[in-house]
Amino acid sequence: MNSLLGAAAAPGFDDPLEMLLACHGRIEAQCDTLHRLVEHLSTNGNDAQASQAARAILRYFDTAGQNHHQDEEQDLFPRLLAAGDLTTQELVARLLAEHQTMDAAWQLLRPLLIDIAENRPDQLDAAVAAHFIDLYAQHIALENAELLPLATALLNKEQLQLLGRNMAARRGVTI
Repeated sequence: MNSLLGAAAAPGFDDPLEMLLACHGRIEAQCDTLHRLVEHLSTNGNDAQASQAARAILRYFDTAGQNHHQDEEQDLFPRLLAAGDLTTQELVARLLAEHQTMDAAWQLLRPLLIDIAENRPDQLDAAVAAHFIDLYAQHIALENAELLPLATALLNKEQLQLLGRNMAARRGVTI
């Protein structure tokens, strides 16, 4: 259903796989903001816009980004492993390893963004930012192409409902 603003309504916890997909879109938007922030800093320095963008990226990846990984690691992956086969096990192992790599990249990027948010330097290490963006782009492509279709095929209605309830609880939402 479309809202009064003309955009499709965001998926709810009753459709957790669509929520995960929508989260991928928000992650991509944050990575786009990060890319634009690097360019902005090189031409404009650390101004109010740069500081605001850095704060938004920090806020997203420190909260929603962490919740997203927990949704997968604590709820989705175990259910897929219980219902899946060797191919599923290999995919989940790869995605878990990618989560660790992305977390390590975030730990490198985060203090740089904090500095920008606090108006300290005028530059952001473009290589660190690009590495973070590239990791997420590859990871999201794999999850969209393989993980979410696999989950659609393997999980039943009750499993999806429990996944949605756990996702809501993680965010402090009662459904």
